[in-house]
Amino acid sequence: MATAADTLAQNLSFANFSKATDLKKRIWFTLGALVVFRLCSFVPLPGIDPVALDQLFNRTAGGVLDFFNMFSGGALERMSIIALGIMPYITASIVVQLMSSIHEPWKALKKEGEAGRKKLNQYTRFGTVILTIFQGYGIAVGLEGWGASSGVSAVIDPGWFFRISTIISLLGGTLFLMWLGEQITSRGIGNGISLIIMAGIVAQLPVALGGLFEQARTGAISVGFLLLVIVGALAVIAFICFVERAQRRILIQYPKRQVGNRMFQGDKSHLPLKLNTPGVIPPIFASSLLLMPLTVAQFAGEGATGAGGDILLTVTTALQHGAPLYMALYAAGIIFFAFFYTAVVFNPEETADNLKKYGGFIPGIRPGQKTAEYLDYVLTRITAVGAIYLTFICLLPELLISQLAIPFYFGGTSLLIVVNVTMDTVAQIQGHLLAHQYEGLIRKAKLRGRGR
Repeated sequence: MATAADTLAQNLSFANFSKATDLKKRIWFTLGALVVFRLCSFVPLPGIDPVALDQLFNRTAGGVLDFFNMFSGGALERMSIIALGIMPYITASIVVQLMSSIHEPWKALKKEGEAGRKKLNQYTRFGTVILTIFQGYGIAVGLEGWGASSGVSAVIDPGWFFRISTIISLLGGTLFLMWLGEQITSRGIGNGISLIIMAGIVAQLPVALGGLFEQARTGAISVGFLLLVIVGALAVIAFICFVERAQRRILIQYPKRQVGNRMFQGDKSHLPLKLNTPGVIPPIFASSLLLMPLTVAQFAGEGATGAGGDILLTVTTALQHGAPLYMALYAAGIIFFAFFYTAVVFNPEETADNLKKYGGFIPGIRPGQKTAEYLDYVLTRITAVGAIYLTFICLLPELLISQLAIPFYFGGTSLLIVVNVTMDTVAQIQGHLLAHQYEGLIRKAKLRGRGR
């Protein structure tokens, strides 16, 4: 009997991969879309002085702008047409999902199936447009005043023409990324939005590694400290891989059943509940809600004067990356979205009804409402552990980074996104290879049947 490792090796063999034409097309499409995304990050906004922008951005190094720049793949640093990245779309998705949980008309839309989902997607797109317009205007105004106190201006010709052109450019870039992510999801491999975020992080990793090695070469940091950072990052990756595969398996028993004159023995199966059911969604959602307003406030605060400017600067200082208030809000956001998104993707009552419909039951638990209550109890405990894990992974390395001046790309949030998205994508590739293998076996069986 072949072992699990042998089966996996067979599914991932080059022979099977070469025959999976549809899978190869999907992978090439995904890679091509990510290349287009990277090219767009080098297309600058009209009316920007790149030299002055680079000087101003270096003054705020290590702050919230650097953290947002990580998610945009360096697009914010270059102030490209996709400087806002995919974050407005994510923020709009959060609002729509929250409303569909508390607003009765939108609740009804969720229950309508595909038609309701399309309607909610339209609301998400409309929300993306509105958010991008407001955020684009805030960034345009902030860019005009950014560095005014030092006599350096990133805008060549300030005014309404620059503001309108910036809003239109940022809106077009964000909507293009939204469309590109949807195309990757439907025609490529993996979740398009998550892959775009991961591609931005991975694209900056060589620069971050080069910076660390350069600091070690010049003596800014010791070689021992460099090795400690690398070993720590590898340990975090190993821990993430271990926890992401952890699950609670609930035993499901099916009774004996009679079909015609034949009696079939009762079967046993398991209902797997992942320890981290929401995956990478809570850190992304929490980061999105914190980073977008802070980014606009930082740009606006640099150019504002008087009491308003003082207030904005106070807020951005209190919410700097690594500050206690920022960490507290980030942790609260991760925990909230861990429970919220788990409730969205897993419905205990619906699962209990399906088990009852097909005759399945949990030993010692009555079918129906009692099963739903038991599943909810188990899921709540698992989600609590998963939320603590996400908070620990995202906050502890980020705290060390803010104190030791290590690049953000080695933090828990970035590593969690990269590892999680990679694991999901590889799982989808394995699924396509397995489906292709089964199709081949079915085709051979039909041919043999005809031959007989």
